[in-house]
Amino acid sequence: MSFHPRPNTFADMPPQKQAGILCNDPRFQRFAATRCGAPAETFSASAAAEYLRQVCRINSRRELSTDSAAQQKFQILRTEFDAWTGKIAAPR
Repeated sequence: MSFHPRPNTFADMPPQKQAGILCNDPRFQRFAATRCGAPAETFSASAAAEYLRQVCRINSRRELSTDSAAQQKFQILRTEFDAWTGKIAAPR
Protein backbone atom coordinates (compact mmCIF):
# COMPACT_ATOMS: atom_id res chain seq x y z
CA MET A 1 0.00 0.00 0.00
CA SER A 2 1.47 3.32 -1.00
CA PHE A 3 0.88 6.61 0.72
CA HIS A 4 -0.57 9.42 -1.37
CA PRO A 5 -0.34 12.78 0.38
CA ARG A 6 -3.50 14.84 0.48
CA PRO A 7 -3.42 17.51 -2.22
CA ASN A 8 -2.72 20.98 -0.93
CA THR A 9 -5.69 23.25 -0.58
CA PHE A 10 -5.54 26.57 -2.36
CA ALA A 11 -4.86 28.37 0.94
CA ASP A 12 -1.86 26.09 1.63
CA MET A 13 -0.17 26.93 -1.67
CA PRO A 14 2.56 29.56 -1.95
CA PRO A 15 1.21 32.96 -3.05
CA GLN A 16 2.88 32.85 -6.46
CA LYS A 17 1.13 29.54 -7.22
CA GLN A 18 -2.19 30.95 -5.98
CA ALA A 19 -1.65 33.93 -8.28
CA GLY A 20 -1.03 31.66 -11.26
CA ILE A 21 -4.18 29.68 -10.58
CA LEU A 22 -6.24 32.84 -10.12
CA CYS A 23 -5.05 34.38 -13.38
CA ASN A 24 -6.21 31.26 -15.25
CA ASP A 25 -9.63 31.34 -13.56
CA PRO A 26 -12.26 32.87 -15.87
CA ARG A 27 -14.03 34.38 -12.84
CA PHE A 28 -10.84 36.21 -11.81
CA GLN A 29 -10.37 37.36 -15.41
CA ARG A 30 -13.91 38.86 -15.34
CA PHE A 31 -13.20 40.41 -11.92
CA ALA A 32 -9.96 41.99 -13.18
CA ALA A 33 -11.62 43.27 -16.36
CA THR A 34 -14.48 44.76 -14.37
CA ARG A 35 -12.01 46.44 -12.01
CA CYS A 36 -10.27 48.00 -15.00
CA GLY A 37 -13.53 49.20 -16.53
CA ALA A 38 -13.27 46.79 -19.45
CA PRO A 39 -16.05 44.51 -20.70
CA ALA A 40 -16.10 41.42 -18.45
CA GLU A 41 -15.24 38.93 -21.19
CA THR A 42 -12.22 40.79 -22.55
CA PHE A 43 -9.49 39.66 -20.16
CA SER A 44 -7.30 36.64 -20.90
CA ALA A 45 -5.03 34.92 -18.38
CA SER A 46 -2.17 37.19 -19.44
CA ALA A 47 -4.28 40.34 -19.01
CA ALA A 48 -5.37 39.13 -15.57
CA ALA A 49 -1.72 38.48 -14.69
CA GLU A 50 -0.80 42.02 -15.76
CA TYR A 51 -3.64 43.39 -13.61
CA LEU A 52 -2.39 41.35 -10.63
CA ARG A 53 1.20 42.56 -11.13
CA GLN A 54 0.01 46.18 -11.26
CA VAL A 55 -2.15 45.85 -8.14
CA CYS A 56 0.65 44.14 -6.19
CA ARG A 57 3.30 46.47 -7.67
CA ILE A 58 5.55 43.64 -8.84
CA ASN A 59 7.23 42.68 -12.10
CA SER A 60 6.79 38.93 -11.64
CA ARG A 61 4.45 36.75 -9.60
CA ARG A 62 7.61 35.11 -8.18
CA GLU A 63 8.12 38.29 -6.15
CA LEU A 64 5.07 37.29 -4.09
CA SER A 65 7.29 34.73 -2.34
CA THR A 66 9.73 37.36 -1.02
CA ASP A 67 8.07 40.79 -1.01
CA SER A 68 5.96 41.24 2.13
CA ALA A 69 4.26 44.42 0.86
CA ALA A 70 3.25 42.59 -2.33
CA GLN A 71 2.01 39.65 -0.25
CA GLN A 72 -0.25 42.00 1.73
CA LYS A 73 -1.60 43.58 -1.46
CA PHE A 74 -2.22 40.09 -2.87
CA GLN A 75 -4.11 39.01 0.25
CA ILE A 76 -6.31 42.12 0.00
CA LEU A 77 -6.90 41.38 -3.69
CA ARG A 78 -7.85 37.77 -2.87
CA THR A 79 -10.28 38.97 -0.20
CA GLU A 80 -11.86 41.44 -2.63
CA PHE A 81 -12.15 38.71 -5.26
CA ASP A 82 -13.69 36.27 -2.75
CA ALA A 83 -16.23 38.95 -1.78
CA TRP A 84 -16.93 39.69 -5.47
CA THR A 85 -17.64 36.00 -6.16
CA GLY A 86 -19.80 35.71 -3.04
CA LYS A 87 -17.43 33.21 -1.41
CA ILE A 88 -17.22 35.50 1.63
CA ALA A 89 -19.24 38.43 2.87
CA ALA A 90 -18.12 41.75 1.46
CA PRO A 91 -15.67 43.55 3.77
CA ARG A 92 -17.02 46.72 5.38
